[in-house]
Amino acid sequence: MLPQDRLDQIAARFEFLEAQLNAGPAADQIARISREYAELKPVVAQIDRWRAAQDGLVEARALLADPEMRDLAEDELRRLGALLPALEQDLRLALLPRDAADARPAILEIRPGTGGDEAALFAGDLLEMYRRHAEAQGWQFQTLELTRTELGGIKEAIARIEGEGVFARLKYESGVHRVQRVPSTESGGRIHTSAATVAVLPEAAEDVEIDIPATDIRIDTMRASGAGGQHVNTTDSAVRITHLPTGIVVTSSEKSQHQNRANAMAVLRARLYDMQRAAADAERSADRRAQVGGGDRSERIRTYNFPQGRMTDHRINLTLYALDRVMAGDLAEIIDALTAHDQAARLAEAQ
Repeated sequence: MLPQDRLDQIAARFEFLEAQLNAGPAADQIARISREYAELKPVVAQIDRWRAAQDGLVEARALLADPEMRDLAEDELRRLGALLPALEQDLRLALLPRDAADARPAILEIRPGTGGDEAALFAGDLLEMYRRHAEAQGWQFQTLELTRTELGGIKEAIARIEGEGVFARLKYESGVHRVQRVPSTESGGRIHTSAATVAVLPEAAEDVEIDIPATDIRIDTMRASGAGGQHVNTTDSAVRITHLPTGIVVTSSEKSQHQNRANAMAVLRARLYDMQRAAADAERSADRRAQVGGGDRSERIRTYNFPQGRMTDHRINLTLYALDRVMAGDLAEIIDALTAHDQAARLAEAQ
């Protein structure tokens, strides 16, 4: 049975927030109230749909006693009887605790793993895959740091992705991505196995308490490096920030030193926030890290087999023979399956 008291509390809270918005809240409260109102709105809509179906069921049963309405009532009972289980499941999903970071922009970090030059080239392919996916979703994709190898691969790539539900959709991408293919540098036609690591971190919001005292960081400026041009190696615009307590090092090497400082601090805040979230997750549940979405970057999560045109996600045993489409940024089917798997696990955990 669904918790009626909780449904009533949610509906009452939604009405209270709606009244506050209509009355015109204080300027410093508008953002908070609007955000909570927006989060509750789809939940309340699902509650209303489920309760309307329940009321319809009661009314249809009452009409069974009327000979003239009996056939109509039986049809309605069959329709609602088939509809209610789906509505109840949707409502249970809507009532699951939400990750506070789901609506935030994401910081995407990609680095080559084992495999040398081929791993770096594959890291570049992954960056392009996520860029195309972001474009298809209407998200903003901003490269914060990009260091390439001589062959055009990637030593490190950091990007910021902003849009509706970005972190909620991309958080399952963290982990080791393995590729099996014949490298362009291989003359013998042999299949090599390489890997790249992907980390997706929620950007720390301004109202999240991430305390970074000035004494905890060291900021160094360096000559920017790149493919060439007048700007390269002429000004100390690149910025490297070292967080002394954790040893985290973040760099940014765009043309503006001011922007580089802002970019590097945003990435540092995201990494510290991710560490804070990981510690909280471990404290709440010892086995939570084993579930989909745990974000363990040491776990091999996916294999991209080019000779077979196959993508396999090992966490949910999902195999798609549509590798060209996946590498072109069509990740919806994979992300939907991972989301459904995680929701099912959390529903089982909640019961």
